[in-house]
Amino acid sequence: MDRGLLGLSGDLKNWKWVGLGNYKELFFDDYEFPTLIINNIKWLILSLLVIPIGLGLAIFLNQNIKEMKFIKPLFFFPFVINLVVVGLIFSWFYLPKYGFLDLVFRSLGLEPIAFLAEESLATYAIIFAFFWPSIAYTMIIYLTGLTNVNREIVEAGRIDGAMGFKMFWYVILPQLKPATFIATVVTVVGALRSFDMVAIMTKGGPWGSSSVLAYKMYEEALFSYRMGYGSAIATILFIIMDIYIVWFLYRLFQNEKSEK
Repeated sequence: MDRGLLGLSGDLKNWKWVGLGNYKELFFDDYEFPTLIINNIKWLILSLLVIPIGLGLAIFLNQNIKEMKFIKPLFFFPFVINLVVVGLIFSWFYLPKYGFLDLVFRSLGLEPIAFLAEESLATYAIIFAFFWPSIAYTMIIYLTGLTNVNREIVEAGRIDGAMGFKMFWYVILPQLKPATFIATVVTVVGALRSFDMVAIMTKGGPWGSSSVLAYKMYEEALFSYRMGYGSAIATILFIIMDIYIVWFLYRLFQNEKSEK
């Protein structure tokens, strides 16, 4: 029986109110729940690496070099690819015996590793695949931000002797706060929902080791027909997402106040 907010028992006339029984089962009876939370935390923390990498690529591509116009499309390419296609590409990439990574390992004299079949590695392999399009998206956000950097402030910094890292840290980076805010929120939301890549690459396996809240919600609601239980998982995911975004907004506003 589905223990949702409205548990179904028999026909529609016999709906039974179960109150918070849905959440009780999720927190105390579902042995997969700790794994789901840990995996979502992994996604949340590791996905933040996308932001400095995207920023670094944006600064590199923003150089006033003639040949750069031929290089830029190569970095934009992952952004236009659907996540389902990205999942398929990396599934083939990780494929034992026939995948590209297997060829690399063998050429180096190393034993190939079935990343998607290892419980301890599957989640990290999917997150690495998620990096590819996410870095491209973050890079585009920062490239847009770099076009709005005040050149007069940059010139004033140069006159004051700011060069290299000091110029970047004290002059350019503060002007990229709006871009950083957008990149952080988009990356975190994408990491927490992280359904597409898991569904395509492992379907939560092996043995549920790579499953996340978004995929568990999908499984329970659509495959097990437990709409109430799936809704409870969605609610928990929504709360986690809200907590992070509220915390980030609070830090952002506090920093702005301190600067004033």
